[in-house]
Amino acid sequence: MRKPPTARILLPTLALAVGAAAQQPGYIDPLPVLQAVSREMGVDKLKCVSFSGEGYAGMVGQNITQNTDWPRGEPLADYTRTIDYEAESSVETFEREPGLNPRSWKYGTGWRGGTPLQKHRKQTFVVAGKHAWHIDGENSPPIPAPGDAELWRLDIRLNPHGFVRAAMMDGANPKAIWRWEMAESGRDGATTSKIEKSIVLSATVLGRYRVNATINDRNLIQRLQTWVPHPVLGDMNYEHEYTDWREIDGIKFPAGWHHHDGWDDERQFPVVSGGHNGFGGSFPNIAPNACGDPVVVPEAVKNASAEPPAVVSSELAAGVWLLGGGSHNSAAVEFADFIAVVEAPLDERRSLAVIEEIVRLVPGKPIRFIVNTHDHYDHLGGLRAYLHVGATVVTHQRNRLFYESELLDYTPRTLAPDMVSLYPPTEISEGYTMEDVDEKYVITDGKRLLEIYYVQGLNSHVEGMLMAYLRHEKMLIEADLFNTAADSPAPPALRRALFDNVRQVGLDVATVVPIHGPPAPWSNFLKTLPRPVDSE
Repeated sequence: MRKPPTARILLPTLALAVGAAAQQPGYIDPLPVLQAVSREMGVDKLKCVSFSGEGYAGMVGQNITQNTDWPRGEPLADYTRTIDYEAESSVETFEREPGLNPRSWKYGTGWRGGTPLQKHRKQTFVVAGKHAWHIDGENSPPIPAPGDAELWRLDIRLNPHGFVRAAMMDGANPKAIWRWEMAESGRDGATTSKIEKSIVLSATVLGRYRVNATINDRNLIQRLQTWVPHPVLGDMNYEHEYTDWREIDGIKFPAGWHHHDGWDDERQFPVVSGGHNGFGGSFPNIAPNACGDPVVVPEAVKNASAEPPAVVSSELAAGVWLLGGGSHNSAAVEFADFIAVVEAPLDERRSLAVIEEIVRLVPGKPIRFIVNTHDHYDHLGGLRAYLHVGATVVTHQRNRLFYESELLDYTPRTLAPDMVSLYPPTEISEGYTMEDVDEKYVITDGKRLLEIYYVQGLNSHVEGMLMAYLRHEKMLIEADLFNTAADSPAPPALRRALFDNVRQVGLDVATVVPIHGPPAPWSNFLKTLPRPVDSE
């Protein structure tokens, strides 16, 4: 890596000194910007850093309504992170109440519903080079996280000192522009005052992420922004803001961190989702060059790789199959001339594997409908795969605007192109992609009945929840309201809501088919209710 020069260059003079650099109009020479920022922050003095304090995390993709923020999870107490820039490693530890937190969930691009729950307060997340893992508790075995390794590697660069080092590497192709910025209207009120001149320095990180650093007139990075691939939002905004800078031994480092997953202050069509605040906190205990022992990658992690989705099908009744094998199930129902599927969870890879299994089970019949239970991201990440094969999405009417504007659209997905973005179906523009459900919707061929009902009273979890009922088979297919998966029970309020809704519409249920866990007799569900139902 090229060491930054020691000359101090003030940002307000940069635009005046660009004439000889033969830059394009609107651009300025990025090298003096890097020099100035590196000198001010003491980048060449910092090899590694540890910082600690108290943090919070948002449950990304789990908002109750689409115009509200991500719900806050349990506080992250005793948060400590050590970043070794030269070794390309990061170790994060914190304490969090086990509660309902999925074991593999840190914070960032998604809440992973349906996975085993966190069992211990102490949580550890590590990335070293291209390897990532998680430890639940003090002495528990490491759990490989190959699917998270690239994002966690990116996060080593998404802090002020990590970005400057990355911007100086070969292939970074840095560019710089200047602009006037007003204070944020959502945070500071409508205003045309506080206009400040800023420099935006942009560089390519890890060979494919374009990261933009906003630099203030003190030569400090106040914001880092990029995009990361997401199964629901596509190229999702991913940014950090930094405040409360501290100076220690000639090194300036921020104590205030604030992170967004999705765009802040969602106000402009086509952006509908209001979620954005994913992580933050105050970490004033900063120890420069306190590297500790080198991170050693466990053998079990070295040999781990992202496995293809496992789909295990089982026949629940004639023409009805459960597609399991992972943290989330789908259900396929055969009609005379078509197939209906309930739930398209996680992502395209999972749904394409499920679709292939359905084609094997029922060759020659089109998948005509895909029923979406609700709009939490872990339950709708595969909807675009069914749109790709020609299925109509059945969802609650509350979800239509969000799905049409941000999910089931032609917006390019450059970081992880999926089938719809690569081979756009004409149905999107012609309007044959979605059916709304208000209170009830029925899919039938004149013999088999698949009834879709709106689940009311879920203000503590989500609005717009649907459940599916096979009348002749007396089967109820539902998500999140009753889980039979190990270590993933649903809260009592959700179980009670399921019972109340089934009783309200008069369903005769023999078997409940959860999206999380194996089917179970309805009598087993009744035993889990907060109080006996025979007194109702």
